[in-house]
Amino acid sequence: MSNVAGKAYGMTVITPLARRLGWANKWVFRFARSFPGVLGGLIGLKFIHFARWVIIPKDAWPTLGEEQERLDRDAMLFMSNFNGTWDQYIDAFSDGIPTGLDLFWYKNARYPGSVPITPFKKYIRLNQISCDFYYNATPGAAYRDIISALRVRRALLELEALYNEPGTTPDAFAKAYRAKLKEIQNDLTTQGFSPVASTETDLAEERRQQFNNLNDQMAEARAKELNFSGEGINNAKY
Repeated sequence: MSNVAGKAYGMTVITPLARRLGWANKWVFRFARSFPGVLGGLIGLKFIHFARWVIIPKDAWPTLGEEQERLDRDAMLFMSNFNGTWDQYIDAFSDGIPTGLDLFWYKNARYPGSVPITPFKKYIRLNQISCDFYYNATPGAAYRDIISALRVRRALLELEALYNEPGTTPDAFAKAYRAKLKEIQNDLTTQGFSPVASTETDLAEERRQQFNNLNDQMAEARAKELNFSGEGINNAKY
């Protein structure tokens, strides 16, 4: 799967804005930049490497040199890199910042809302673009692994500086070493395995969508059958 590189998953979603009220989303973005506290729930999700929303004007759609495509509405681009599975990410988004999501997709065409989760997942899946190429500089490490490694590096540099000080005695260095070891002991674990977004996850989602579509078709067929039975009863009465 091109969306997966090591422990990370790259997501790209393009959604069309409402034809007449799409400009409202630009004001929502300005509001979010002025009051970043509304994104506190998103910032607290430490498994997210990066997330960005961009509005692409209809007359500025990128091309590869060919003739400019004529669109009838603006579009919104959402890009994110994260650790974990596709389902975990969408679930955390919906649970953590449902209001923020509804603000960002405020006037996107046919946006169902972040709650309940099933229509929201279906919306994301239908508008998601698979990556042609996804590069991850640290495929074996998750976000928390990188933060832990940086803490260990900082501690080692501090110990090195202490060791090189002329007046440092062996006892003083040993005391500092034990203190640093106690301070970073939780950062010395192995990176281990994370629930990487896998082909199995993708297949499970595809099958769930098929199941949902089948349920919709059965509900539609059942409704038609009930309507047909009702007409028969009504005809019989007359």
